[in-house]
Amino acid sequence: METQRLYYQAPSAEPFAAHILETRPYGDNAAVILDATVFYPEGGGQPGDRGTINGVGVLDVQEKNGEIFHIVNGDHWQELSPGPAELILDRRRRRDFTALHTAQHLLSGTILRMTGAPTVSMHLGDDICTIDVDTGEMPGETLIAVEEAAADAVEGNHPVIIHLCPPERVEDFPLRKVPPKGEDVIRVVEIQGNDFSPCCGTHLHTTGEIGMLRILGTEKYKGGNRISFIAGRRVLRDSRALRRNGEIISRALKVPVAETGAGVLALLERTALMERKLKTLEEEAALRRAEALIAGKPGMETQSGAGKVLVVCLDHTDMDEVLRIGRAAQRLSAAVLVFASSRDLKFAGLCSVKSLDIRPLLKGVMEKHGGKGGGGASFFQGQFSRAEDLAAFLQSRELFRN
Repeated sequence: METQRLYYQAPSAEPFAAHILETRPYGDNAAVILDATVFYPEGGGQPGDRGTINGVGVLDVQEKNGEIFHIVNGDHWQELSPGPAELILDRRRRRDFTALHTAQHLLSGTILRMTGAPTVSMHLGDDICTIDVDTGEMPGETLIAVEEAAADAVEGNHPVIIHLCPPERVEDFPLRKVPPKGEDVIRVVEIQGNDFSPCCGTHLHTTGEIGMLRILGTEKYKGGNRISFIAGRRVLRDSRALRRNGEIISRALKVPVAETGAGVLALLERTALMERKLKTLEEEAALRRAEALIAGKPGMETQSGAGKVLVVCLDHTDMDEVLRIGRAAQRLSAAVLVFASSRDLKFAGLCSVKSLDIRPLLKGVMEKHGGKGGGGASFFQGQFSRAEDLAAFLQSRELFRN
């Protein structure tokens, strides 16, 4: 027995009475087949409905080989045996995706009319909705013009008309995309004055019911452009979130909400200036420490790296700071320098003598003590998993060749 499809009718807040015909395994879950349903199965880019059957949550609704499967958790198999069923549709979710689907038709039709670029695919998600448009360019001013035209259509409250026609009559409509093959009846959705498209999804009765359509942005995708958008109540929720965040930034920066953009840019500029000053101070401090280390080892300034190794291990210092000091020391000495952080269990080998390759000196000793790393002729770095292995490496006689 084929399931009677009643999901195109206006959804009611009242429970819908149906009859469970069969429950069968569906992967780790179970699929419930009904004699009639108000749940829309996923299709046409629109996700399936949600709700409950006899109080059991519907995880998804899919159509397979002409059958509509209401997917529920497999643990509730026994609760949904053949017999009477009470269906309660998640009307808020249905309204959300119905508005989004209608808005998608309006957006795609508007873009085609204004730019000549067709929509090649679409996705309606729980957070973001997208359309993929076959065009190489979609500048910001074009997006604004499209958004304004769509807003005009929403305010114009144009009728959304459903046409059911045989395949041989489908050419009577100026369709935006190719209709499906093998259908006995083609369902054409018309937004009066804006769009004609074959579609099996749910739609509003007028464009005014969309409320608002907002383009969030665009990005290059597979040679075309992927445009993100929201519509309906999602625009209201997005506006609330932006306002809330704007007020937080406003209070933090002590500027009006309307000036938060300029305030953030000014803060970033001040922060960048402070970071540059801090970096200069860090480099100067590293140079002072490097000078002290070199001064404490007579001959290090001119001693060839081939004959002298300076090993320094700094406690309570991260490897970034250790490396800063090591690079400063590299400019002051011709020795092979091995600088390590006991905190991070890492080391770096450096040498300013261009004719010297430090890898043969460090790599074998490092691996002998369980370290891992690599690098080039003048810079080599590695790390250890245990403090005692790092200490053994730094104290190894093989490093000290005079």
